[in-house]
Amino acid sequence: MILAFDGSSIDGSLYSGVVRLAGRSPSWLDTLVSSWSTYGLGLFAVLLALAWWRARRTGPHAAGLALAAPVIVALAYAANTVVKLLVREDRPCRSLRAVTLEACPAPHDWSFPSNHAAIAAAAAVVLLFVSRRIGAVAVLAAVAMAASRVWVGAHYPHDVAAGALVGTLVALALVLPLRRHARAVPRRRAAVSVRPLGASRGK
Repeated sequence: MILAFDGSSIDGSLYSGVVRLAGRSPSWLDTLVSSWSTYGLGLFAVLLALAWWRARRTGPHAAGLALAAPVIVALAYAANTVVKLLVREDRPCRSLRAVTLEACPAPHDWSFPSNHAAIAAAAAVVLLFVSRRIGAVAVLAAVAMAASRVWVGAHYPHDVAAGALVGTLVALALVLPLRRHARAVPRRRAAVSVRPLGASRGK
């Protein structure tokens, strides 16, 4: 038997309140939120593809960062999964025996941190560096994704907050060095091209 952490003491009452609200809400709203919670990550794939398509016209460095974006998101997901396996928090639907919109996942499908929130946050951070407009849309979508995971009963609020934090930190840790490298390359090329000119004039 694997010992699991019970996160209900952190914000279980807030989670229960959201789940009760979802249970009293119109069916069309629950269907909309559930559909977004299940399929919404597909929008981030579309936004990543759109950002790459637009970045091709901006320049090779922007296009390169856009191409690296899916890899960065995948690494954020991997890091989040490692944290999941280390913490091993039971799903709130199991700890609190709540009736939720989404079917309660199987045992050992850990809750903390939220993979959906981590993926969405990582994609949003990378997209902000590629295109501010597309990134702004992705940020709003990431917030909606995190909220939807609580609404359908899959996660505590602290799960999605932690997932968003992991995704953001991993994305920044990888994007910032790439961006600095992309900015340094043109300066190095300029220095190399100026040096021979100066040398030839000296002769």
